[in-house]
This record gives sequence, C-alpha cells and structure tokens, in this order.
Amino acid sequence: MAKTRYGKVWMWRWRHNPLRRRSDVVDAWIVLAAWLIALCGGLFTGLTSGVTADHELDRQRAERHPLSAVLTENAPGRTSVSALDGDLVRATVRWTAPDGSTHTGLTKVRADAKAGAPATVWVDRQGRLTSKPLTPGDATFQAAWTGVLVGLGVAGALLGGAQLVRLQLARRQSRQWDEEWARVDTPWGWKTG
Repeated sequence: MAKTRYGKVWMWRWRHNPLRRRSDVVDAWIVLAAWLIALCGGLFTGLTSGVTADHELDRQRAERHPLSAVLTENAPGRTSVSALDGDLVRATVRWTAPDGSTHTGLTKVRADAKAGAPATVWVDRQGRLTSKPLTPGDATFQAAWTGVLVGLGVAGALLGGAQLVRLQLARRQSRQWDEEWARVDTPWGWKTG
C-alpha cells in the first residue's frame, strides 16, 4: 500500500483559489497583523521597561549610602533561616544620620556579633533604613531580564488576543458551513446529522 504524502502549501490563504473564502483572507490578515504588532509591541515595551528599570536602579544607587552603626544587643544567634542567608541574622542597630539625629532599626549582622560591635547600614536621603543597592552588573542584569519578561508578556498577550479573535472567526465559519450544508441537503432530500 502506497503512502499518500500531503504537502503543506505555503501562503495558501493569499493565493487565488475558488475555494478560498473571505474569512480565510481575514484570518490571514489577523495572523500577519498579530505577529507584526506582537513583535514591534514586545520589542518596544521590553526596551522601554528595561531602560526604565535601569534608570530606577541607578537612582537607588545614587540615593542610598552606607553609614556606620553599632549593634545595640547581642545577635540572636544562628537560626534555620540564617543558614540560608549565609550566617546573617537580623538585629537592632543604632546609627546617626547625616543631619545628626539618632535612629535605630533592624539590619542583617553576623550571627556571632556582640552588643557594641560595628555594623554597616544603608540609608536613603531622608536617613531611613533601606536595603543595599544592587551592584552595577546586577542592576544591568535585572533591568535586562525585566525588559525581556515584559516584552514576552506583552507579545504573548497580543498573540493570545489574536488567537481568541481567530477562534471566534472559526466558530463563525463553522456556523456558515452548517447553514450552507443545510441549504444544499434540503433540495436533494438528504439530511446530514
């Protein structure tokens, strides 16, 4: 028994064919437009969000600065969480802000640190305790991944929306086929289904 080989005809919806319906052409335009918009929209939003994230991380690096602090109590010792955090635990420290005011807060210190031991805290321009800013390399990496993920998310959403439109179009085509078969079958006396 010989196998029948079915070849895929590229761009069949664009070619002139008596069996081609208007909905086939509409479907082809939807696919083309969706891919173009997803590509351009994904690239634009990805680049924009990556640049925005990079500027925000640069701003954080410029605004945050380290200050010397003193541990006000003995560190609580090693915990199961500190094992994951490289033997760092949270403890209360005291520091003096650039304006001369004294502040206290929780920061990460070594698990074996004793009261009075020096520690480094990171503060913003208002003297509020904050996290250490990312290094320039880490910031670039995070900004790039932010751009990639946002771009892929936007492109995926656009392509998903196009698929929903195509699904509605396919349902409409199916209804039209049913109606056409009903018209053809009735004069011949046949009923399908």
